[in-house]
Amino acid sequence: MRKWRRPARTVRLRFTVLYGAMFLLSGVGMLVITNLVGLGGTRVSQSAPPGTLAADPTTLAAATDRIAWLQAQLADTHAAQSRQLLIGSAVALAIMGVMSVVLGRVVAGRVLRPLRTITAATRRISADNLHERLAVQGPADEVKDLADTIDELLERLESSFAAQRRFVANASHELRTPLTTMRASLDVAVAKPEPVPPQTVALADRLRTELDQVDRLLEGFLMLARTQHGALADRATLSLRALATAALDDRAAGITAKNLTVHSWRTADSPGDADSGTADDGVWTQGSRALLTRMIDNVIDNAITHNHHGGWIRLAITADATTARLVVETGGHVLDQEQVDRLAQPFHRLGADRTHSGTGSGLGLSIVAAVAAAHGGRLDLRARPEGGLHVAISLPLAAVPAEAAA
Repeated sequence: MRKWRRPARTVRLRFTVLYGAMFLLSGVGMLVITNLVGLGGTRVSQSAPPGTLAADPTTLAAATDRIAWLQAQLADTHAAQSRQLLIGSAVALAIMGVMSVVLGRVVAGRVLRPLRTITAATRRISADNLHERLAVQGPADEVKDLADTIDELLERLESSFAAQRRFVANASHELRTPLTTMRASLDVAVAKPEPVPPQTVALADRLRTELDQVDRLLEGFLMLARTQHGALADRATLSLRALATAALDDRAAGITAKNLTVHSWRTADSPGDADSGTADDGVWTQGSRALLTRMIDNVIDNAITHNHHGGWIRLAITADATTARLVVETGGHVLDQEQVDRLAQPFHRLGADRTHSGTGSGLGLSIVAAVAAAHGGRLDLRARPEGGLHVAISLPLAAVPAEAAA
């Protein structure tokens, strides 16, 4: 049995109650006045007319009886009319109550129709189509002022987003040029014909390492900015399994160096507690190939870098009716869930016992969360009770392309 839910207190409901109550009170007042006037106008005077002459007692008694009978009949008629008037008033009041609610709802709907139009248009506008405007037509009233104010706000947001996109487009060249110059200067200094002191060579190697770290950090910043403020220009239908396979193949050397065991959709006896579901080669989603590739690369890099020697990685791809899901699990120490929840924020890491390498920028999972959100999905991080980390990325499921199905 479905549980009754209380209706939401919307503006239209409040207007309906207000207008209905006003119409109903007006009807009640009109009916009360009508009844008072009708009942007051039917009173019968029982006093004898002036100038009545004395008559025969027998005739007077008969006339008195006749008058009494007529008065009784008149009283019955008056009572019947009063009852009919009250019944008619009650019926009219009930009809007016229903009509007042209907009319109140209609009037409230007409009053709020421009606001519904503004709400629907505002929901359609996102970061990808900030050039659109509400452009509400009508008299210069409060609703028109509200629509014009929203249009002005959209114009300012469009200018701000355009400035951010220009920064993302220009920052890569402007910021990487000095890094390239510094790296070239180091190479020239070390490659001189005369013998180079060992301290200089060590310093050059250290500077190259730091420059590489700065380069990775800059690349992470640019990717994060592009994900959060850029448009998905290269949107296509992509296979999650193909992207994950390419990421694993590219990192085969790192997996072998740490002697890691990878349990993927090709392995039936894989450990861990990943979400159950049937792995399917037909799990597809729509999005930017560059961003989704970077997202999966970051997740697998995180699983390799923050793993102990001889550990394992569990990777699974599942889907339900509307959602494609990529799950990556690793073993390790038992982690604090509160700290794990903050891993998707920039520069948040776990303790040094899990971070064995200083090459990370602290932006990996932040980029993963931003890319997933840009594609209408989400990142879920969970500490496994047995130890290690459970990473699940949910994305909207796309239909299998015709060429892939064939």
